[in-house]
Amino acid sequence: MKLLSAASLLCLFTPSAAKEDFLLGGIRGRSTSGFKSSYDFKDGVTHTLSGSKVDGELCDPNSKSMSGYMDITGSKYDDKGGDKHYFYWFFEKRSKSLQPEEESSDNAKDTTPLIVWLTGGPGCSSSLALLTENGPCSVNEDGASTKQNPNSWTEAAHVLWLDQPAGVGFSYGEGNDSNEEMIGEDAYFFLQAFIKSNPQYQDSPLYIVGESYGGHYAPAIAHKVFLENKNLQKDMIKLNLSGLAVGNGLIKAEEQYKWYADMAFKNSHGIKIINEQTYEMMKEGAGPCGKLAHVCNSGNTFLDKVACQSAFLECNMAETSPYRMTGLNPYDIRKKCEVQPLCYDFSTIQKWMNSDATRKALHVTDKSGEWATCNMGINMKFHVDWMKDFSGYVADMLNGGIPALIYAGDVDFICNYLGNKAWTSKLDWDHSEEFSAAKEHTWGEGIDGKGAGLARTANGFTFLQVYDAGHMVPADQPQVALSMIKNFITGGDF
Repeated sequence: MKLLSAASLLCLFTPSAAKEDFLLGGIRGRSTSGFKSSYDFKDGVTHTLSGSKVDGELCDPNSKSMSGYMDITGSKYDDKGGDKHYFYWFFEKRSKSLQPEEESSDNAKDTTPLIVWLTGGPGCSSSLALLTENGPCSVNEDGASTKQNPNSWTEAAHVLWLDQPAGVGFSYGEGNDSNEEMIGEDAYFFLQAFIKSNPQYQDSPLYIVGESYGGHYAPAIAHKVFLENKNLQKDMIKLNLSGLAVGNGLIKAEEQYKWYADMAFKNSHGIKIINEQTYEMMKEGAGPCGKLAHVCNSGNTFLDKVACQSAFLECNMAETSPYRMTGLNPYDIRKKCEVQPLCYDFSTIQKWMNSDATRKALHVTDKSGEWATCNMGINMKFHVDWMKDFSGYVADMLNGGIPALIYAGDVDFICNYLGNKAWTSKLDWDHSEEFSAAKEHTWGEGIDGKGAGLARTANGFTFLQVYDAGHMVPADQPQVALSMIKNFITGGDF
């Protein structure tokens, strides 16, 4: 959900004798109690995935659901005994739609797409997005009950919300992850274990979707899958990677930081947040910021890492601090920041997630601490990773035939549409000329009969500016967001 800057303080595979005793209401003949499956993805390392059915009355009676943990103890980036466990919450596509004129689905017979959702931060829980953006339910004001969300993305697909890295949400263990190589490695094995334990989803087209700092996570994880699929190790499953999407993401910081000044002074809504003097100061500061970011991305030596840390400090001081001094919401330039540090009041969600009844229903272990929206300790570990460029991963996958959707609400400041529009326009890939030559055009149906956004698309690559939406597009424009993701995962035109 959030991108929190410092100023906002934003292989050989051998299956073991696995127990597989469960799944969702007896699908494929398994029991309803739960499962625990162990896999030796690498010699001497055992990954264990557990899952148990979640009562539909907790969130959505029209969607079969399960939650559980992935034990990644002993993995490549857990060699010091961090006891890392990822928590996930999964919902099948709704069997009974809440959308008008939508037909009910038979999930046992079709190849419904599977979306894996990754909230950013870094350090924020994907469960927060489930309950405030695109999940099948939201928490009522009493903090003790839920109501169904008619615009849930489970109207279109199976969706899995993954809390990662360790230490985020109900995930637990020593939070030692600090870069995308670590994130990609463990998430890849999570996906392998999830599909092997739940083979009915193996043919489902897989879409990796991230938001905010998920602009790092999603390309890194999708690209890891992309590469592993090309050189599949013995007994590994070929994951059916079918697309990548990122909403209001930080993907190419070197380009995106150049556009903070314009977003604060020359945005599409005509809101002048800063004066001209501050605008000129921010434009001038973008030069040194860009140079440091460029050095940061030139290698992975100690000096490069120093440059990355320097770029993080220099760029946020020059380009985001002037905005934050206004007291406005960095996730929506139309609003004031009412509640620090995230500008929104999530207290009812925190109350519900930490209730004994919810923890029991979600099969949360006592080893998981109190659920929080974001973990700032995790956030600080990614400051060297912050300015890294992941647009090359997007280009690589596009060249390999994997479509990508980059969308951005146009009243978000922190990962604004101007910066995302700029890097997508300049991306070097096989069809970059066609993409640059493609005309921007109105897409979709918005409020009062006007379009939902402004799109540019060519050869599987789409940039979509979503009108009147902030950082969390599914929260601000839920119907538009649902139409958008439906269109993307069904291969529709933008």
